[in-house]
Amino acid sequence: MSDLPPNYFINQELRDLLIQKLGTLEKENVILQQSLREKETQNTAQTEDLFLELLEIADALAALLNYLEKNPKPSPEFIKRLPRSIAAVNRKFLSVLGKRQLIPIELVGTEPDFNLCRVVDREERTDVPDQSITKIVRRGFRWADKILRPTEVITAKTKVTLDGNIDETIQKNSEVMSQESES
Repeated sequence: MSDLPPNYFINQELRDLLIQKLGTLEKENVILQQSLREKETQNTAQTEDLFLELLEIADALAALLNYLEKNPKPSPEFIKRLPRSIAAVNRKFLSVLGKRQLIPIELVGTEPDFNLCRVVDREERTDVPDQSITKIVRRGFRWADKILRPTEVITAKTKVTLDGNIDETIQKNSEVMSQESES
């Protein structure tokens, strides 16, 4: 037996069709490679833009830290401006995120929407209704239509005291008994 592979014969029509399909596949391959290179170039440019914007934020924070290192006892004017400076850095950071469709979740009302929130703790409160949001612990963000990170909240719970309920029940029962004895 021979080690040569068997020969297959195909007619001219099938051969032409195969050559045409191979040519089409080669053209599509070249187009896909060009498209991939363009996407990679675009992605690299977007990544560089993001890094440059983040570096601006890092520079602003570094300037604040540098000032504080060089001035261990900052002037009252600096301390007065510090919240506004930090707020400006925060706005810049949120702007960078917003350009990339990453936006803070805005809660509506005082009841937690469990599609947008995660309750991380509860605190006893008498001044607000049960289950009301009393504090936002960590801001949530959505990316396009997806909740990237839910808002973490603390909600109220009403304080239930056994003694208070017993006293109230005894008082009501004694009032009812008094009314019955008077009749």
